[in-house]
Amino acid sequence: MKRLINRVFFHSMRIAIGFITYFDRRIYMRYYNKLLRAEGLKMNGVPRFIAKSVKFDDFDLVTLGDRVVISSNVIFLTHDYSFTTGLIAIDEKPKTDIGILGPIKVGNNVFIGMNSILLPGTSIGDNVIIGAGSVVRGKLPDNVVASGNPATVVTDIQSHTAKLKLKDYTKVIDPK
Repeated sequence: MKRLINRVFFHSMRIAIGFITYFDRRIYMRYYNKLLRAEGLKMNGVPRFIAKSVKFDDFDLVTLGDRVVISSNVIFLTHDYSFTTGLIAIDEKPKTDIGILGPIKVGNNVFIGMNSILLPGTSIGDNVIIGAGSVVRGKLPDNVVASGNPATVVTDIQSHTAKLKLKDYTKVIDPK
């Protein structure tokens, strides 16, 4: 019952705080970070932006680094019940469902693209870009760009940035 009450409180506050994002993203993030910490999410620094549509299935198993940007509809999935399904398939039905829990750690200065899924046990290094729609599992080293399902390293961050610098970008996104 306590978990239900906490979830109702969290989602109510998330909706209320979410309206602030339309006026000032910095104020929104100040309050949203406090709410996420109160729910048990660990932060090693200050995330730059976490979209209000991001889903965390277990706050206590997620750690975020400094200057993290998490786009819309990203899912932090810290549990896996496929082991139970596998046991049943080989005629070793367990007495109860067996869940495998795994922490998710995101390093400093990481961008996670829209609609990505981070699976249990994922560890993302510092200075990493995750492409939109990626499914991330396992460990990604520092200073890389990764994308796909499963997410794999496609280039290093230095090469990626050098290519972007060659292009003419006329619009700069204002963080407000």
